[in-house]
Formats: sequence, C-alpha cells, structure tokens
Amino acid sequence: NPSTAISLEIPKRSYVTLIIYNEKGAAVSTLLSGMTEAGSYKIKWNADEMSSGVYFYRMISDNFIETKKMILLR
Repeated sequence: NPSTAISLEIPKRSYVTLIIYNEKGAAVSTLLSGMTEAGSYKIKWNADEMSSGVYFYRMISDNFIETKKMILLR
C-alpha cells in the first residue's frame, strides 16, 4: 500500500503549499496549494506511480517553511 498521510497544523488562515520532491529536488506532486483554514489536517499522498527511494515534503505558509524526509519502500 504505497500511500501515507502527512499531518499538518495550521495556526491561522493562510495560503499553504505542500509539495513532494524526489531526492534530486524535482517536484513530483503538489498535495495542497491554496487558502487553508486554521486547524489540523491529514493530507494523503498516493505514491502508486513512484519508485522506492527518498522523498522530501515541504510545507510553506506565510513566514514558515518546513521540509521533512520520508522513505518509500516497495
């Protein structure tokens, strides 16, 4: 089952972008891009078309940027 849920906490209504990158830095999927209300979210990423390897997800919101690593194993 090559899918996962990425948990987000949005403290206030803002424009949020959540993008998945491969290990070479190329964007492979945009999961969220738009105005988002404050709250807790679980965003599902279906990686059926992706190969095993290291991926990064980056959340950008207002003055906040966070990047985390994840590993996809098949």
